[in-house]
Amino acid sequence: MKVDPVKLEIFKSLYSSVAEEMGVSLRRSAFSPNIKERRDYSCAVFNQHGVLIAQGDHMPVHLGSMPMSVRAALETVDLGPGDIVVLNDPYAGGTHLPDVTMVAAVFEDESANKESRKRSREKRRDHPLFYVANRAHHADIGGATPGSMGRAEEIYQEGLRIPPVRLMIGGRLNDDVMRLISANIRIPEEREGDLTAQLGAIATGCQRLLEIVERYGFDEADRYATTLIDYTAAMMRRVIKDLPDGVYEAEDFLDDDGYSEDPVRIAVRIEIKGDRAYVDFNGSAKQVRGPINAVEAITVSAVYYVFRCLIPMNVPASWGILEPITVTAPLGTVVNASPPAAVAGGNVETSQRIVDTVLRAMSKTGAFVPAASQGTMNNLTIGGTDLRNGKQFAYYETVAGGLGARPGLNGIDGIHTHMTNSLNTPAEAMEYAYPLRVRRYGIRRGSGGKGKFKGGDGVVREVELLTDAQVTILSDRRKIPPYGLNGGESGSLGRTVLITEEGEKVLGGKESVHAKTSDRIRIESPGGGGWGKYSGGPKE
Repeated sequence: MKVDPVKLEIFKSLYSSVAEEMGVSLRRSAFSPNIKERRDYSCAVFNQHGVLIAQGDHMPVHLGSMPMSVRAALETVDLGPGDIVVLNDPYAGGTHLPDVTMVAAVFEDESANKESRKRSREKRRDHPLFYVANRAHHADIGGATPGSMGRAEEIYQEGLRIPPVRLMIGGRLNDDVMRLISANIRIPEEREGDLTAQLGAIATGCQRLLEIVERYGFDEADRYATTLIDYTAAMMRRVIKDLPDGVYEAEDFLDDDGYSEDPVRIAVRIEIKGDRAYVDFNGSAKQVRGPINAVEAITVSAVYYVFRCLIPMNVPASWGILEPITVTAPLGTVVNASPPAAVAGGNVETSQRIVDTVLRAMSKTGAFVPAASQGTMNNLTIGGTDLRNGKQFAYYETVAGGLGARPGLNGIDGIHTHMTNSLNTPAEAMEYAYPLRVRRYGIRRGSGGKGKFKGGDGVVREVELLTDAQVTILSDRRKIPPYGLNGGESGSLGRTVLITEEGEKVLGGKESVHAKTSDRIRIESPGGGGWGKYSGGPKE
């Protein structure tokens, strides 16, 4: 049947708006500042076969991984009306344990009018019309350290690992599962509130998709969903075809794994052949002892993100982007770890380095790509007892840095880059929710790399503790700086400083310490690399 381009654009907006509205629902009803203020979540819509139609412009690190969680849920659980699956297992399509995913099937609404049912008569009522999913980063999911983002040697030390299980059965909450989760995490009231917000976002997505079916009929809605996926794949093939055929290689390194001082290699070989791309990570380091191992879903997400950024037009974030791309990530390496490897930092640090490495290789094709951005999320977790109410607290945040310069453009100062699209917690929200005080927050001037176009500057964020607490930093680019391109200089290294009565102590990139009341933690985030040879003048 002929595709109406106007209607295709309408359905593109419809499906994208469903994912975006799910995100708004989740953010507004969440309890924790990490979701409400920092917007550390993603929402997505899938067709009847579990293929990604559209995902909100939320967290890029979830782009390729959430479809794998949906696939794991569908392979494990026979979803019926009113069922909602919850999971966070990184080895079942997840990213790391704090990222909790929910998946539900959308069935025909029994209360729909007769005309709607007539239009959908070709679909059996017991067959899902769509699937919806969301993922949110919970500020704590148990484990050895508050915030569940500490140094670990195996996944069992990182928190509660949830395989695909039903949290809702037939529209009723499965209290047994909720009690099990609550008993294994810190601040259960906050976690239950965030989980409930995710359930509400699922309900919003189901309702909006049913409204689309009621208006257009399922057959048309499903046909245009498939067309959107095919359209995105065609756009991606066109972009790849415009790149020169050839093999492009690059490498970059993580500072260390938190236990050894050895740098951890990420290597990529990209072959462009016609309208297809083959991305091979053979040569990357074997999986390591520390928590910077990435699962396959993370590596796929990073590749997805880079290639989507190459498309010069607005296309839906559908699975079609990966249709002309083959990703090879050898099992047992830092880009596709085997259980029970620790993976908390793979999602937030290794994902960034994979992006840096892929961009470096793509720069050799002549594609419009930036120099390396800060290359870390500067994960900071603080946990202890809030003396104001006697309750435990767990604060988690990622800290912005500099964006790499681009051909013709300076980098951007103080921004979350690449695989994170979150915000910093506002000082007012942080001080209200936690026994913390923001002492300093500003741009780290001069930290961006020099070049014809200057890299973006990082930030300085200093937080004072109002109670004794466990402080954990999980970061990178403390030893190996963000690279410049085309003669541009590297960005400045990041630094984390613990300030006590005795003076200042520079912390390692992956370290956990017990801090006392009135101690301060200061993060100086890396700047982005410069682009082009610096010759002096106003662009310094």
